[in-house]
Amino acid sequence: MYFDLQLTVYICVQCVKCTLLPPTVLIIQFLSIQNWIEDLLWKQLDLDYPGMPEAMVHRGFYSAYHNTTLRDGVVSGIQRTRKAYGDIPIMITGHSMGGAMASFCALDLVVNYGLDGVNLMTFGQPRIGNAAFASYFKTYLPQAIRVTHAHDIVPHLPPYFSFFPQKTYHHFPREVWTHNIGLGTLVYPVEKICDDSGEDPTCCRSVSGSSVRDHIYYLGVSMHAEDWSSCRIVMDYSKLQYQMDLNGNLVLSKQPGLSNARGFSAQ
Repeated sequence: MYFDLQLTVYICVQCVKCTLLPPTVLIIQFLSIQNWIEDLLWKQLDLDYPGMPEAMVHRGFYSAYHNTTLRDGVVSGIQRTRKAYGDIPIMITGHSMGGAMASFCALDLVVNYGLDGVNLMTFGQPRIGNAAFASYFKTYLPQAIRVTHAHDIVPHLPPYFSFFPQKTYHHFPREVWTHNIGLGTLVYPVEKICDDSGEDPTCCRSVSGSSVRDHIYYLGVSMHAEDWSSCRIVMDYSKLQYQMDLNGNLVLSKQPGLSNARGFSAQ
């Protein structure tokens, strides 16, 4: 499998309506810059998900989270933050392949670490497992949200074949499909809450998945970040084992040299 991948993970604590009060939510965000869409066209389900009979997943996405330093860094960040601020809710989010990895992260935190208060919202993520996996996922993360946009190509990959529903890739619910309706100057955005099947034929599956532009823009925001976030992880900097950018964000990368190349400094 081919990945031309640069992946960055931010672990941030945020106070929603204040600047001086304690934070109210822990946000874990997976960002990626990649050239992998063509590889998803015919990638087969090739890995049994541990502890879930008949559940199969995409080996590349699974391994990118579970078999790198990302997992240890994320768990360590959560433990330190909750030690400092109590059991504040956790929001896992990501775009594109980052959304796929965010999904595996959220499931891991619930199933293998027994954490509560874990929420997931992804944007333009690909399919990551089969129907059995999607069913397990729904059980453990019933409030998960996958946001899709218009004709975004990535949520259509790897392909879903309705005539082989148990043997093909299958999205987990619940999808929220954002798109525009109207003509000419009378165009306005719509957010459609889809059914709980994960493959609602009236949502993004009702249109062709052919647009890269729709993949880049979500809710009017470009997902191509021009600079780094400014939120900080709560931890003892003297014991930091990972890279940190100039704004104090913890950066976990599959490519260790990426941090220094972008002006990051090891603490």
